[in-house]
Amino acid sequence: MGTHPRGASVIAKTNTSLEQWISQNPECLGSKVMERFSGKLPFLFKVLSVNISLSIQAHPNKALAEELHRRDAAHYADSNHKPEMAIALSAFEGLCGFRPAAEIAEHLQTTAELQAVVGTDNVTSFVQAVHGSSGALSTAVSLQQCFAALMQCPRETVREKLASLESRLQTDAASQPPAARLFLRLYKQFPGDVGCFAIFFLNHMKLKPGEAMFLGPNVPHAYLYGDCIECMACSDNTVRAGLTPKFIDVPTLCAMLDYRCRTVDENKFTPVQQGGAGGAGVSVYDPAVPDFSVLRVELAAGEMDYTLPLVDSASILLTVQGEADAYSGSLGEEPIYVTRGTVLFISAG
Repeated sequence: MGTHPRGASVIAKTNTSLEQWISQNPECLGSKVMERFSGKLPFLFKVLSVNISLSIQAHPNKALAEELHRRDAAHYADSNHKPEMAIALSAFEGLCGFRPAAEIAEHLQTTAELQAVVGTDNVTSFVQAVHGSSGALSTAVSLQQCFAALMQCPRETVREKLASLESRLQTDAASQPPAARLFLRLYKQFPGDVGCFAIFFLNHMKLKPGEAMFLGPNVPHAYLYGDCIECMACSDNTVRAGLTPKFIDVPTLCAMLDYRCRTVDENKFTPVQQGGAGGAGVSVYDPAVPDFSVLRVELAAGEMDYTLPLVDSASILLTVQGEADAYSGSLGEEPIYVTRGTVLFISAG
């Protein structure tokens, strides 16, 4: 939902593209958005239902996006950054950011196949960094060396070690720890893919409905299972790491990633709760980017009327559950019937 050329929305009654309608009615964006984003809608809004895991990837910041577009427009089709937020609609699983360093060290030390593709010297260096040994590299630098070694390992060696690990873990699959069980799941979907090893480096996120994770520049992430709302800057720039047959840009990926280690809870994004009119619950997901914010409005049981707050920018409204008649002064007396899946574009003000 939005105006990106790879999937632009259309106005249902006229079949006019939303991009064309906005260009003819630029005031609909609001003066601040019109000025800052040169008359363009600055965000995309998506609904994802993930059954097979989507690729492990990261998105460049604005400066790197511009450089990548200049250098390789075939793979990086625009020059914009792509911060994004995923808000769970159902029980939802994903990967987000590097695990706490101690967890990564444990996986490297106890998983022989992973150690073989990363390299013993790199593993030793990382463990020393985690323990704060004198003269050791910083944790972030050593982690970058380990992850780069994994991504640069010959594909045949990766496939061989993945098959070995899968065979070993399958002998007692039910009693394996969570990371090993996740490995077995992903190996069934992407046998031989280096991304199956990457999960030992990344946090396994489990979100309840309404919980969210914000994916800032250079943060490695993936969506594994479940339904979510995704909002992002208007871009398609993606640098992939694995769980995909698509193009993987290893040098760019390894140089750009944010190698800070965080916990699962630190990678969750907590919305601000606001009381809405008539007892509605309003959750505001407002990350530190100018391109978008998301409001989740849930009406109280039996509540029959709700007035959306005025905002000074254009909005896209998605009905997730329930049904209603929507009225607006610009529509006159004729309501729009909305039900699950109905999408409305709302002008500023």
